[in-house]
Order: sequence, then structure tokens, then C-alpha cells
Amino acid sequence: MSTWIDFKELRTKLNFEQVLRHFGVEVKAKGTQHHGYCPLPNHNGKRNSPSFSANLEKGIFHCFGCEAKGNVLEFAALMAGKNIDEGAELRTVALELRDRFCPELGKPAKKREKPPERKPEPKPRQPELPVSEPSKSVVVNAPLDFELKQLDPNHPYLDKRGFTADTIRHFGLGFCAKGLLANRIAIPIHDAEGRLVGYCGRLVDDTLITEENPRYKFPPKRERNGVVYEFHKLKLLYNSDWVKSPMEELVIVEGFASVWWLTQMGIPNVVALMGSVCSEEQAQIILRLVPRSGRVWMISDGDDAGNRCAMNVFERIGTERFLQWLKLDEGKQPTDYPGGWYRNRLGK
Repeated sequence: MSTWIDFKELRTKLNFEQVLRHFGVEVKAKGTQHHGYCPLPNHNGKRNSPSFSANLEKGIFHCFGCEAKGNVLEFAALMAGKNIDEGAELRTVALELRDRFCPELGKPAKKREKPPERKPEPKPRQPELPVSEPSKSVVVNAPLDFELKQLDPNHPYLDKRGFTADTIRHFGLGFCAKGLLANRIAIPIHDAEGRLVGYCGRLVDDTLITEENPRYKFPPKRERNGVVYEFHKLKLLYNSDWVKSPMEELVIVEGFASVWWLTQMGIPNVVALMGSVCSEEQAQIILRLVPRSGRVWMISDGDDAGNRCAMNVFERIGTERFLQWLKLDEGKQPTDYPGGWYRNRLGK
């Protein structure tokens, strides 16, 4: 059997669930993630909480207790007490995994026989298709050529939430009395270059929230002079225009108010996903803002959606950057904690 091994091919072929079972690791499924107690021999965190997370489909893992993370090969090497930074030790484990789970990868490939030549069959005559109208061009997140005027920055909603006049002024917030954002707090959204690309409206009365009248209203699709303009929030990170790369530390939250609050509490470099999902485009923005030597803090809401959001961020960037999850108490949001609480945990 050949001693040469293709690490990438092996990682693709390995079944992470079989590898976990081989080492006697039990995990419970929750969406695309599987969770359990950390089985790693060098785990130096708490053993009484399910801090170990594995994505079986992508073949990656992360422990939020001991901060170990990597792919299925590195997991097996750590379980075997090997040093994953030593190529020879990692290769030894890879060969064992190949022989046990993917023995076909060790067999020499059979020489392909040249297939007999086939004469091309005459192509059937294609029916003529009707001439269609030219498709309209679509522009995504185009800079606006206007700004909303007469926004009221002194609305009781903002004061009740505890935001100061400086914070409101900094983020350009204000109550909108008419138009598409009537009876909502207008929130300007800028792209990474600082260009105004849209407004989001936040209802000031939560009792009015319905499926047709959501808490947050984002810009609708519009058409002008034959051009369709669309707003895609998953291609943007809120407040990224105020973060100048490279940043050694970046804080990620879910919503707008969390950015306002943390900024007001003196925590710099905070961006929001504008929801509980991190897209591939947003992940790439994060990776551009934070160098490999930097650290990313995830502060999600203390609910199931927030937990899924944190796992989603890990799936996107957990193997590329050092990611630390500052988990909040059940039912809590980032706006429920004072500045001192954050500074003690973030080391500010």
C-alpha cells in the first residue's frame, strides 16, 4: 500500500460522525451543529457544560471551553495525543484513519482504457424561440442620492432605551413621521466606504408588530428608468465604515441597538450582522477587517436564535480567526449589561 497520502482528499472522504464514534464521543444534534462535552485529553476548561461543537457536514469542530478547534484530522490527532503542528505526527494519524475508514484511497488507481470512438449523431433542428425583451439591470446596495430630513432625535423611545444625545447624533438616528418609515426610528445604513445605501426603520411600539408590520423594515425593491435597485443586508456589516482595518479585536453583535449601546459604553470596533445569520459576504468583510493575529468577539443574544447565530459565525470564520464567544444569560441582550461588565470580560 502506498505511503503517500492526500490530506485534502482524506478530509473530504472521512465521515466525522464515524470518527467521533470511533473515539467514543457522544454529541447531540442541534440544527447543523452537534454539541457535547469536550472529549479532548488536553481540555483545560469546565467538564460540566456542553462546550464542544462539531459540524459533521463541514468536518470542523470547536470547543468554547478550551478553545481547541480545527478539522476532522486535527481532532483525531488531538484525541491520539499528537502534536497537530508536527507534520509527521499528523501524517501518522491520517494514515491510520485512511486505512480504517477509507482504505480505497490507498489503492493505486486503475489505468483508464480509451473508450471506442463514436461518430457524432446529427443534431436535431432546434425550434426557433420567440425573441424576449431585454432583461432589466439590477443594482445592489447603490448609494442613495437623498437623505431623510426632519427626523426627530428627541423621541421618547430613544431616551427610554437609555441612549444619549451624543450616541443618537453619532449614528444619525431620529423618529420619522411620514413616508415608508412612518412611526419608526430611521436608522441610516452605510457601506464599508461610508456611502449611505439605505435606511432601516425600527417600530417604536412593539404592540404593533405583525407579520406584515415587522419590528424592522428594510428598504424595498424599487425601479427607476429601467433599472432595478435592491438592498441586500447580508452583503453589509452595520457600522463597518467606522472600523478601520486592520483591527486586532472586533466585536460582532446581532442588532443595531447593541452597536449603539456598546459604543456608548466605550467599547470600540463593534459591527452588527443586522440579524441572526452571518452570510459568506459578511464573513469575508470580517476577515478583511481582522488580521490572522487578531481576535473576534461574538456577543449574541441570550436565546436559541443567538446561540445559532454564534455557531453560524464560527462555521464561517472559526477556522480562520481566533473567535471567542461572550455568552449572555438566558433571555438577555447586550443592552442589558453596563459598560464595566463588558470591560472586565473584554479586557478593555
